[in-house]
Amino acid sequence: MTMQLSKDPLNVIICGVGGQGNILASELLASALVEKGYFTTVGETYGASQRGGSVMSHVRISARKQYSALIPRGEAHIIIGFEPIETLRVAREYGNSQTKVIFDPRPNYPLSVLIGEAVYPEIEAIVKELRYLCGSVQVLEATRLAQEAGNAQAANILLMGALTAMPEIPLQAEDYSQVLSQRFKGDVYDLNQKVFDLGYKQIAV
Repeated sequence: MTMQLSKDPLNVIICGVGGQGNILASELLASALVEKGYFTTVGETYGASQRGGSVMSHVRISARKQYSALIPRGEAHIIIGFEPIETLRVAREYGNSQTKVIFDPRPNYPLSVLIGEAVYPEIEAIVKELRYLCGSVQVLEATRLAQEAGNAQAANILLMGALTAMPEIPLQAEDYSQVLSQRFKGDVYDLNQKVFDLGYKQIAV
């Protein structure tokens, strides 16, 4: 049985760069929501390159009907960022004064920065602009926490734990865990469950 949402549709954007696993994260999220009976639409946009280019997943959740895949400009309720610059890029286009943001502050430097043609902004400056653009901003050291738990590449699942703990998301921790258990087995499942729980505890009160 579906519960009424605080916003319907609830518009969530998961963003990062290729290779960070945000497509998998959005697929798992959508699966958990569909299992609970919600209409869930996922739309993805990709940058120029598969690994290292921008990747953004729009997830639209409704208890009433199916919505179009892409969120209108300025209408994201929640932004989950796997990379700081990508988070800011999305917030500039889709954020508003009510948008909630959770993001990993670990940069994924583009080639232009690595070869000295560009300078990556200071994280403090990114946070400042995000707080100007959006309603609330939480920095979550997802990569560091996932690495300490056993694998930095599981940062995507850790961030999904944080998202699931947000009061707007109509899921319990066990709902996402059920989807994890369907997708992963053995040690891989154990690690993903561990980092999911870590992320959940960062937000749950």
